[in-house]
Amino acid sequence: MSETNPTFALITGASKGIGKAMAIALAKRKINLLLVARSVTALDDLQLEIQAKYEIKVHSLAIDLTEPNAAPDLYHWVVNKQINISILINNAGYGLWGKFGELNLTEQLEMCQLNMNMVTSLCHYFLPMLQKQKQAYILNVCSTAAYQAVPTLAIYSATKAFVLSFTRALRFELKSGPVSVTCLSPGPVDTGFAERAGLDAFSKMAEKFNMKPDEVAEIALKGMFAKKSEIIPGFTNIISVYANRILPKAFIEKMAAGIYKT
Repeated sequence: MSETNPTFALITGASKGIGKAMAIALAKRKINLLLVARSVTALDDLQLEIQAKYEIKVHSLAIDLTEPNAAPDLYHWVVNKQINISILINNAGYGLWGKFGELNLTEQLEMCQLNMNMVTSLCHYFLPMLQKQKQAYILNVCSTAAYQAVPTLAIYSATKAFVLSFTRALRFELKSGPVSVTCLSPGPVDTGFAERAGLDAFSKMAEKFNMKPDEVAEIALKGMFAKKSEIIPGFTNIISVYANRILPKAFIEKMAAGIYKT
């Protein structure tokens, strides 16, 4: 990494959970960081924490990525700051739990905007910059929910299925160049996702299977740097994904509906 033109890892949703854990894990590897999230206070605290422990450059930008113009605004901010991106981690995302017809449509469309449109837009905006590097990486954070339809998480699982399919196709298109594209599909992680989605009852059951964010982050980064196509952390999650591929869809959907029932 050149001292005169250092490269950075851009992480969305960097203020907590897996995003924060990946930021710290990259900082330990002496990789400069651009931290992106909505909370000014959380970003400032994380930036100060990392700068106090590791000798790297850290920038942060507080922005609401559900806004339609967020992607171009972020890209132009990076360009104007002359920040050189070699790693793009699309981690920001959330879920909403409940029956599709009973959930607020505006909130569901905002989830689509963040989970799908933002991933697509940032990959498109930053791809030319990434292709100028000797080696670059895109890591799109998906979910084990991408591998089957999930009643009461209908839109969330559909958005993650999009991310999985898009990431694999993009990886194939870019296989002869310097950009390696990877999809991370974690299962339950101790990040507050269930509470944000309104899954309070499920969150108590998920505690038995939760992985820690720093554990997932380390698996994710090792897989990304190894140029893997898909990363599924945890043996139980790997088994569940393979089961989804061989068992009848109707059976899987009935099981999922039983787990996430309202």
